[in-house]
Amino acid sequence: MMQCLRTTTRRAFGSVRAASRLKHTLPDLQYDYGELEPVISAEIMQLHHAKHHQTYVNNLNVAEEQYGEAVHKGDLSKAIALQSAIKFNGGGHINHSIFWTNLAPQRLGGGEPPSGELMKEIEKTFGSFESFKEKLNTSTAAVQGSGWGWLGYNKTRKTLEIATCPNQDPLEATTGLVPLLGIDVWEHAYYLQYKNVRPDYLKAIWEVVNWKNVVERYEAAKSA
Repeated sequence: MMQCLRTTTRRAFGSVRAASRLKHTLPDLQYDYGELEPVISAEIMQLHHAKHHQTYVNNLNVAEEQYGEAVHKGDLSKAIALQSAIKFNGGGHINHSIFWTNLAPQRLGGGEPPSGELMKEIEKTFGSFESFKEKLNTSTAAVQGSGWGWLGYNKTRKTLEIATCPNQDPLEATTGLVPLLGIDVWEHAYYLQYKNVRPDYLKAIWEVVNWKNVVERYEAAKSA
């Protein structure tokens, strides 16, 4: 009986450890908060990453735990009610995890235009690199309230597409497009610095876009 108890305890402890490994965590940045200045201030980066993104992570972990308990208990109504919290906070976590890697200071190549096949595809699809940036900026500036502007890859058509998503809706889960480059236009991403002039923020952010990361995402999306 004691052996059975010890085995059960180990299994229970193992389950707890497995659950803890599945907890979402805030990703580290590959640069300091102040390294994207003057495009994005250190204050904005610190609040955006350590406060806002961390809140999405915390709330997602809570919602998923409650969802698991609801499913275990067979409480379908509660499980359904929790799905909106999972979508919002999960989307926030997904979107921001991409966003941080889409940015880089100049010492890491931030602002350097893409080359190779991605640049050729951008020019083919949008006419020119400058035309692409203008079209993405225009679409993203027009987002009502909070949301995101995206360059995505359509796996079915094998084409690049510009899309926008409201709130924290994740691009691939809601449109099927693979996210390559995302621009956050929630006010917490720019308001302390650019106030209500969203187009100025969108114009400036290209100086810190990490096109190396976008190219990597493009290559991975094509080969998936």
